[in-house]
Amino acid sequence: MKVIVTGGCGFIGSHVVEELVKRGHEVLVIDDCSLGKMDNVRRFGVKVVVGRSRHVEELARGFDAIVHLGQPSSSPMYRRNPHLVSDVIHDMMHVLEAAREYRLKVIYGSSSSVYNGNPTPWSEPMDIFPSDYYSEVKYYCERLCQLYAMHHDVECIILRFFSVYGEREEHKGPYANLLTQIIWSGLTGKKFIVYGDGSQSRDLIYVKDVVGAILKALEYDLSQSPVKFEIFNVGTGRSFTVREMIELVGSQGLDVNFECGHPYPRFYIRETLADTWRMRHVLKYEPRYEVEEVVPRLIEYYKRIFQRE
Repeated sequence: MKVIVTGGCGFIGSHVVEELVKRGHEVLVIDDCSLGKMDNVRRFGVKVVVGRSRHVEELARGFDAIVHLGQPSSSPMYRRNPHLVSDVIHDMMHVLEAAREYRLKVIYGSSSSVYNGNPTPWSEPMDIFPSDYYSEVKYYCERLCQLYAMHHDVECIILRFFSVYGEREEHKGPYANLLTQIIWSGLTGKKFIVYGDGSQSRDLIYVKDVVGAILKALEYDLSQSPVKFEIFNVGTGRSFTVREMIELVGSQGLDVNFECGHPYPRFYIRETLADTWRMRHVLKYEPRYEVEEVVPRLIEYYKRIFQRE
């Protein structure tokens, strides 16, 4: 396949690029490098166009699919700059227009944040009630995909990522996964701030499992579907509290300096937990990695990163 990956220099995107190249696919990366970094993909020998995702429309001829990950990926970013909402929608329209014109399949990286306000576990048919700019723009982009599928037969698969952690998050700083930040705290001695008593929980999924789900989505046959549109949760169906994450990192010999009792931000998500039935039985993807087996490797990875710095 010939695949465009927007946001391909970023955390999840660079892992997608790595696996696509490993499997012999041709890859074009589009990334403005506002959060990702070129070093994440330089060694893979792919072409990188530095720019916004909207440039895809000029480059898409001859490709088979777009994996669209090139969006700001954290609620605080949108609180600081609400104009990101219009930028993200503008980019999404160009992605979908490119897909319509050149008959490309679209894999869109959405977020479990859209479910906030619903009881867990979160399942795809639930009603969505966006509570912040981030969840609103993610859900709006999902609905645009659905419209293009209905009106133009553009094949679109929405993947709602839960709490993704793994290697190459160092450039994300305060926007990195909670588990990753706890590891950093253990390695650096910097105090980790905990909202409330640490009982809030996250459905943690390793980045390589997210990549596996994306590859399955690229292979998923929508040609016989009357509406060329699907939504899948990408999680594990298992959640960890912040305190459990701290204990897990501590069990590997890292002393995490943490402080509980800080007030929850408004609209803070207290719990995430995926209903993974559709991912496992319809998409036919089964997560392979357990948090407990990955954490020791992550600690060694970030230890090397911090030593180099």
